Amino acid sequence: MYNFLMSVIWIDSVLIIISVLMQPAKTNDAMSSLTGGADDLFAHAKPRGFEAFMQKVTVVLGVIFFVTALGLVWLSSH
Repeated sequence: MYNFLMSVIWIDSVLIIISVLMQPAKTNDAMSSLTGGADDLFAHAKPRGFEAFMQKVTVVLGVIFFVTALGLVWLSSH
């Protein structure tokens, strides 16, 4: 069981890295750092399409990673 969970956590780690790298960049220009980002006050829109899908995939992979890590801790303590 320990080896299975280690394999799951390794695969999940690689998938998390890939999913984070595939997410679209939210770049800010240099002007927003000078103005304090006031122009972005009403610019926050709900993510749609590919961006929303990648956020959900990243959250699910993060939950799987967390649960697997807890399972490994529980197995190593017993």
